[in-house]
Amino acid sequence: TLTDAGEQNIPFTTGILIGIGETRQERLESLLAIRDIHQHYGHVQEIIIQNFRAKPNTKMVNAPEPDLHEMLWTLAAARVLFGSSMSIQAPPNLSPGVLPQLVKAGINDWGGVSPVTPDFVNPEAPWPHLDNLANETEKAGKYLHERLTVYPRYAQNGAKWLDERFKTPVLQMIDAEGFPRVDEWSPGEEVDPPQAVLERVTHPQSVGGKAAGSLVSNDLKEIFAQVKNASAARLNEQQISRLFRARGADFTAVCEFANELRAWTNGDTVSYAVNRNINYTNICYFKCQFCAFSKGKLSENLRGKPYDLDVEEVQRRVVEAYERGATEVCMQGGIHPHYTGDTYINLVKQVKQAVPEIHVHAFSPLEVWQGAQTAGYDLKSFLSALKEAGLGTLPGTAAEVLDDEVRQVLCPDKINTEQWLEVMEAAHGVGFNTTATIMYGHVDHVENWARHLIRIRDLQGNTGGFTEFVPLPFVHMEAPLYLKGRARKGPTFREAVLMHAVARIALHGYIDNIQASWVKMGHDGVVACLNAGVNDLGGTLMNESITRAAGTKHGQETSPQMMLDMIESAGRTARQRTTTYQEVDAERQLAGLNAGVLSEIINTPARKFERRAKPNLIKNEANDLHVDSAV
Repeated sequence: TLTDAGEQNIPFTTGILIGIGETRQERLESLLAIRDIHQHYGHVQEIIIQNFRAKPNTKMVNAPEPDLHEMLWTLAAARVLFGSSMSIQAPPNLSPGVLPQLVKAGINDWGGVSPVTPDFVNPEAPWPHLDNLANETEKAGKYLHERLTVYPRYAQNGAKWLDERFKTPVLQMIDAEGFPRVDEWSPGEEVDPPQAVLERVTHPQSVGGKAAGSLVSNDLKEIFAQVKNASAARLNEQQISRLFRARGADFTAVCEFANELRAWTNGDTVSYAVNRNINYTNICYFKCQFCAFSKGKLSENLRGKPYDLDVEEVQRRVVEAYERGATEVCMQGGIHPHYTGDTYINLVKQVKQAVPEIHVHAFSPLEVWQGAQTAGYDLKSFLSALKEAGLGTLPGTAAEVLDDEVRQVLCPDKINTEQWLEVMEAAHGVGFNTTATIMYGHVDHVENWARHLIRIRDLQGNTGGFTEFVPLPFVHMEAPLYLKGRARKGPTFREAVLMHAVARIALHGYIDNIQASWVKMGHDGVVACLNAGVNDLGGTLMNESITRAAGTKHGQETSPQMMLDMIESAGRTARQRTTTYQEVDAERQLAGLNAGVLSEIINTPARKFERRAKPNLIKNEANDLHVDSAV
């Protein structure tokens, strides 16, 4: 039966019952027989070691039960025979009072523990309450976490191990490690983050925090020590992946350590920029499977109509942005089939003609690559032409995940990892600063995230051109890949917070600024990230349409005053910055606050505005702000 299941790629649970008259040698022979079949097919997902319990009204009612020593010996033997990757399980209701000893003998799973039904095979042995089970597990230095019936490595490879009917449901139930999502939060949705995770990040002392240091895994303590030692080797893929797998006390410790590095590097100041997004066209001939923004020329049946802004409209938006206090316009768009490199050069010139003082932060590496090809330039020459036209910096978007095994699924016709890095290296070489991003939580796993961070870190070590790292959680609601049933629901809240924390740790000494996206994380999410290594909140945006097209509910603009509120609620000091992290003059800051106040007056119901407004600002600064007649 076990062999037949292997031939049909069915994840299988099996094991042995001990204490029924068998010898230790017979137990080993049974386990070796299972191992031989598993080594051929790879389908045995767990080995259960179950201890015999004598039952009334059976022929073995008076038979002796195996003692604890026999149980521990057999668990340890199973672990040795099957190695670290196999799940070894023992039923917790059959060994009350000694559960930590079972864990220390080598198990990593308690099996099914039902809150609504008894163990029908062993009705005299009730299931332990989950809180009690978590406490007993913690006594052994481990963290209890739910799993699906199908184990993570099989859930992640549904194409091989799952029936067609279950591939999508299972995929959309799991996180990047294959464990079930245990809360309803997804990036961009108006769902509160899980309170348990918030508490671990924002109030770690209430759930142990530093006082629970003995519960933090030793391998994590070693990683922290290595990062603090500036002369030590850089973290490798395995170590960074381990940080991403942190749960429970380990999760709290990773966030705390990231926050410690943030305080050391940036102090308690949190920066932000006042800017405007100008997405000049949503027409694109690429078919990125995550993108709900770009439209083909005939795609009016999709979310919104295709558009291509004319020069006058782009310039109008630039002027309006400057009048509202913006120091930057951020410009990106679809790859329009009629756009060439000259289009991008002229676009920069037109923006600078409208407002010479505005900083132009524009064009992803994909746009640069396509622009160079269509204009007949090499990368260096094209980037130099953009710089001469007035381009200030480049956004590090189009990176998604810098690992081609992910990109082959996500964006197979887009530039690959090597080409993205080549554009950024060339940009840094001609004197541009750029940002770096990751867009995660779809078909990727923690190993892919680790490789991405290593590639960013290595390029930064060579060029020093990245000003900040920006994690962008995948917004699933309107994404084609999700609607086709081939992607997860974005990262979990724990994963989203960890991405910021691990980036701070892995990039420590290379990139000083870690940014959180308020569009995708929401207010509570931003505050949590500020306590997990983040020191920057990006821009106010004014018009953000890419994330909105994907389905986010968090709005298109955050006013400067709302930025201040978020930062102050985390106990930090706010600082408005330029794109390149320089100081902003008082006139620009005042213009931004002016526009923010007017926006709230116009767009916010009166009773809500009365709670949020700064009365003294309006009363005392009315003449300077020129809002007295509007008020």
